This record gives sequence, structure tokens and C-alpha cells, in this order.
Amino acid sequence: MDLNADYALFFPGQGSQAVGMGKELADAFAVAKATFEEADDALGESISKLCFEGPDEALALTANTQPAILTCSVAALRVARELTDLKPKVALGHSLGEFSALVAVGALEFADAVRLVRLRGQAMQEAVPAGVGAMAAIIGMELEELEALCAKASTTDEAVTPANENGGSQVVVAGHAGAVERLCDLAEEADGRAIPLNVSAPFHCALMAPAAQRLAEALEAVKVGEFSAPVIANVDAEPNDDPSRVKALLVEQVTSRVRWEASVRKAFHMGVQSGLEFGHGKVIKGLVRRIERSLKVTPFGSPSDFDVLKA
Repeated sequence: MDLNADYALFFPGQGSQAVGMGKELADAFAVAKATFEEADDALGESISKLCFEGPDEALALTANTQPAILTCSVAALRVARELTDLKPKVALGHSLGEFSALVAVGALEFADAVRLVRLRGQAMQEAVPAGVGAMAAIIGMELEELEALCAKASTTDEAVTPANENGGSQVVVAGHAGAVERLCDLAEEADGRAIPLNVSAPFHCALMAPAAQRLAEALEAVKVGEFSAPVIANVDAEPNDDPSRVKALLVEQVTSRVRWEASVRKAFHMGVQSGLEFGHGKVIKGLVRRIERSLKVTPFGSPSDFDVLKA
């Protein structure tokens, strides 16, 4: 990993969580421990205890998962910054991870971001009654073909659309449960593979409109600062360093597809040669490998990961 070459900061989204995440980091580094304490103070409750001890079913609740993942990512980032001078060409995060990226470049204060993603998680969870929505991963189909099948599976009352363009011929779809089920059948008939996902709500689709509105209202009171590096937005896969655009992009992201494959390719075409992934696990490393194998991502989440920076 060459920090003298152009590199990107990467941040994971929902799905990377696990009980115990961040505990070793907080035990090993005072700045990581302080980050978890700052999150606890911002929320008025112990998100750190939930990360470190669980239980799993509580950590899996969207309203808890989002601030937990954000906190782990920022804790790891702050450890890295104590060990080396980070000067990324660009930052990007998958869905929720876009908030982490905005914190990393100074556009959002950490405490504000923790509170925002807690509200975002609650709003997304409450936007759709249980059983009304669904999500599924579709593998082995071109995006254009899948979009046509989504249109075919949708009706005036029930819709399904792409939600996450994850790369490697994997697209996650979201929408009304009936439309998602019809889409899965159509995808299987077209020699694709459909995997229904066990999620609490249909994220990144039009059904999330009530959540987008609540986030917009919460963002009104939040100050957006200047960028130290651009952030590639999920909505349009383009780098942004304009503070005046941040709030609209974050609100639109709630109901729009996550253009992750295009975002990674944008970073690569900007000259990014490697990436640093901050947070629990190696989800981003795996996603990026499927999109652009020559772009090597190094995860930083546990104490031993930072040995390369100490050296």
C-alpha cells in the first residue's frame, strides 16, 4: 500500500455489523475509545455497549445498526490519522457509508452524523409496515435486462426497482413484496439467480419517501462544512465537494438506487490506485474486487490491521 500514490477512503454500509465490532480497537487505542464515548454522548445511550456486547437482535435493528457502523468506521479512521497523515484523492461509502465519508472529509461533524443516521434508521424502519416491502439480490443478469423485468413485474399498485448496483453482476432490488416476488420468478426464468433477502424494510426505493422527508427535516438544523477531499455520491456516482449540495444528495439517496459499481469505477478513472477501508469486516474489499480487480483495498478495523501504518 503506497500512501504516496492516489488512494481513496472507503466506508461500509449496513450488513457489515457483528457483535463485538470495535471492542478490540477501543481497548487498544485511546482515540477509538473516545470515539465510542462521543457517540454515546451524542445519542444519550450506550451504542458502544451494543457494539461490544450485543445482543445481536438489538444490533440488527436498523436504527441501531446505522450509528453503530458509522461509529466503528470513524473510530478506525481516527486511529489511522494518529499514525499517519491521510491525504486521499476522494472518499466514498456504500449507502450509510456516505455519511462516514462526509465525516472523513470534514463536511459533517461526527456527533451530527451519529444523530442523523440514528434518525435515518428509525425513519427507514417505520416508513413501510412489516410485510409490505421486500428486497432480493439478483445475480447473473445485465442491468438493462433486469430493469426491463422490473418494469414487467410492476403494476400501478406495486413496484419493484433496482436498489443497489453492487457490481459483479449483482443487483439488489426493492419494492412491494408482491412485485419483488414476481421479479424473482421472472429473473429465474431468464436464467438469473434470485435470492430473497431477510431485511426489515425495502431500502433505496420509492417506498422510502416518508423517511426521506424526515431526514430532510433533520438536516435543516445541521451545518455542512468545507471538504478536504471530494466524496463520490451514491445517487449520481460523481465526486462532490460543494457543501450546498450535500443535504439534497443525502435526502435523494434514501429513495434512489446506490450506484456503487459506477462510483468505484469513477474513483478508478480519477486515478485512484488503492483504497483504505475503515470499519468492521472486509465487505468493501470484496465488492471492489468484483468491480475493478486492479484497485486493491486494505481493510482497517482491528488493531493488527494498523501495523502497516505503524511501520
